[in-house]
Amino acid sequence: MTEPFRRQIRITSLVFAAALLIGAATMAVTDLAAAPQTPPKTVWDGVYTEQQAARGAISFDSSCARCHSSEPNAGEEGRRLAGEPFWESFRESTVDHLLDFVTKSMPNGAGGSLSANTYADLVAFILSRNGLPAGSSELTRDSAAGVQIIAKGGPGELPNGTLVKIIGCVARREGGGGFVLNRATNPERTSQTPDSNAADVARTLGDRSYPLMFLLTPLDRFVGHRMRVRGLLIGDGGRNGINVSTTQTIAETCQ
Repeated sequence: MTEPFRRQIRITSLVFAAALLIGAATMAVTDLAAAPQTPPKTVWDGVYTEQQAARGAISFDSSCARCHSSEPNAGEEGRRLAGEPFWESFRESTVDHLLDFVTKSMPNGAGGSLSANTYADLVAFILSRNGLPAGSSELTRDSAAGVQIIAKGGPGELPNGTLVKIIGCVARREGGGGFVLNRATNPERTSQTPDSNAADVARTLGDRSYPLMFLLTPLDRFVGHRMRVRGLLIGDGGRNGINVSTTQTIAETCQ
């Protein structure tokens, strides 16, 4: 066998091997794309047990009841952990965020003083008092991660008065008289979104527009900038604008 012929055989073998690898990779990508996507877990999937909620009730009575009520329609609104106050505070949030809040806040003046298991039991009790179903597995810090707190009908807008963070492009309102945040992201609860200039600059912007209300400082020199805005939603989802608390420019252009 001549050397040119051997060389041709080697080249042919390499080409064939490469084709096999490409084919296998293509099939893997196709299979991944075709695989059904698992929907995110929600509080309606049963994320605690009845026994755990019962333990939580005992802990609530001994550690929390002097400051809070577990009845949806009893006591002052700020004291209630069930009913409308719960949904307005935690809707469109996650169970791990609720667990963090309870851990840091309860008992009043002694947050973090109970065991991790007790705090998980308390959250189980709070979920049960808000009509959310029990399941077959106990709630833990790990299992709480990413579990969505949403209405039974599905995700919705954050409620009026929620403190949020939004990223968008500063512009003057049409006809003058103020400023607006265009190409804005969906509002996010501020306690769940730590600031990162690099991440916020890299974020894909959205298609929303929010009038910026009650600004303390005009934004004329920031028109065209990408800006981080924090404030209170005016109307569910901010349909009537944002009652601005703080603004921070994070890029001088809005790409």
